[in-house]
Amino acid sequence: MNDRNLHLPTVDIGRTLDEGPFSAFQRIVVLLCALSIVMDGFDGQLIGFAIPSLIKEWGITRNAFAPAVAAGLVGMGVGSAFAGLFADRFGRRWAIIASVLVFGLATSSIALSPDVMTIAILRFFAGLGIGGALPSSTTMTAEFTPARRRTLAVTATIVCVPLGGMLAGLFASVVLPHYGWRGLFLIGGTLPVALALLLFFVMPESPRYLARRNERWNELRELLTRMSRSVRSDAVFADQKEQKAEQRPGFRALFTDGQGRDTIAIWIAFFMNLIAVYSAFSWLPTMLAGEGLSPAVAGSGLTAYNLGGVFGALGCAVAIGRFGSRWPLLVCCLTASASALFLRGLDVSAHTTLLVFGIGLHGLFVNAVQSTMYALCAYVYPTEVRATGTASALAFGRLGAILSAFAGAFVITRGGASAYLGMLGGAMLMVFICLMIVRRHIPPVNRA
Repeated sequence: MNDRNLHLPTVDIGRTLDEGPFSAFQRIVVLLCALSIVMDGFDGQLIGFAIPSLIKEWGITRNAFAPAVAAGLVGMGVGSAFAGLFADRFGRRWAIIASVLVFGLATSSIALSPDVMTIAILRFFAGLGIGGALPSSTTMTAEFTPARRRTLAVTATIVCVPLGGMLAGLFASVVLPHYGWRGLFLIGGTLPVALALLLFFVMPESPRYLARRNERWNELRELLTRMSRSVRSDAVFADQKEQKAEQRPGFRALFTDGQGRDTIAIWIAFFMNLIAVYSAFSWLPTMLAGEGLSPAVAGSGLTAYNLGGVFGALGCAVAIGRFGSRWPLLVCCLTASASALFLRGLDVSAHTTLLVFGIGLHGLFVNAVQSTMYALCAYVYPTEVRATGTASALAFGRLGAILSAFAGAFVITRGGASAYLGMLGGAMLMVFICLMIVRRHIPPVNRA
């Protein structure tokens, strides 16, 4: 802040956002962020519904398609890693718009693919956008939501990933029989492109981003007015919390002061949990089709998995608020493992309805763990390394997601449904062990 601004009224943008009202305009922005994540989950899971048709039409093996699945997951990892840098340089608004536009255009282009290699390349580019959308949209949600509503708003935004996957399943069940996999990708990619255009005309920039750029303070004053916060025309802006955060320690802090044990346990928990999650996203319909089920029924399994995930994430968040994180997360891990192992004993053709219900129940508990582990990271790590701790756990977990592309194809080919379900159950059992090792769990809310 230069000398001539010293005597002007200063607005702490962080306090203004944290303590002010949650206006209708702010709710619209949060809704737009949620829609971008719905499209993120929608486009991200279309490949899982299309793989059985692609394998049948092109006469290729599951293992031959694994690199195309892995390419998308690698793209997601790269997109997640660079999303923050892009958002800090060009703004949160442009980060979200660019992410949605990129994965929409890349997904639409898959409809023209002549071979698996082309799909792999386009899936990588789609992954860049899919990976970048989640951190950018959750950041925008957090920065437009008052502190008292922030946790619920961010959790609700993350839940939009399985919600988008559920909608993708319903969409695929209608489109695949009539237009095939090419129509699935063409239409499915057009929807986020349309959303990107809407975001371009409607979504504002983040107030925290604008506060760091003096030349855009007039834009910030107008934005705060739309958010029901009046400021003087000559006011200057500062962000006290961000200024303190700039002096945060580095990566080593995750392993000092007794944090090392929890850090390693959380990393492995993310790794194993994402193996289970993305093995389902990518290979569940293929596994069911391999057991002789129709494409429609095979697709309904992943739809049920995502539907269960929506309820599981919200339910576990409520349970953690009441009982703390240790027992709800451990119970969800054990139940997720037990449900997968139980399904191994079912006759798929004779108990199809029970199978789909069981997959939905499994998805409920797996996604409950996945969504609420972000909240666990936020509690385990102190403010100055919270972002670093969460980002590093997710980055390590992405390696598990990439491994799932090859592990899922290999296990289904070698052992069928029984081996595949056994892998899911074993992965969640490992998550249980890791979360049991974590020493610092979220305590229950004191309701006295």
